Amino acid sequence: MKNNKLPASAGGIVQYYDEATSKVNISPKQLVFVSIFFVILILILKWTNLFGL
Repeated sequence: MKNNKLPASAGGIVQYYDEATSKVNISPKQLVFVSIFFVILILILKWTNLFGL
C-alpha cells in the first residue's frame, strides 16, 4: 500500500471563519456628519474662549 501525502496547501496560514460583527453600525454619511459636528463644536468653544481653551 502506497503512502500518499498531500502537500500543505495553506503554508502555515491559519484562517478563522468566525464572523466578527460590530455592535455599532454607523453609515459613512453619519460618520461624516458626526465628525463635522465635533469640528464645529470645537471651533465654537475655541472662538468663544469657554472653559479656557
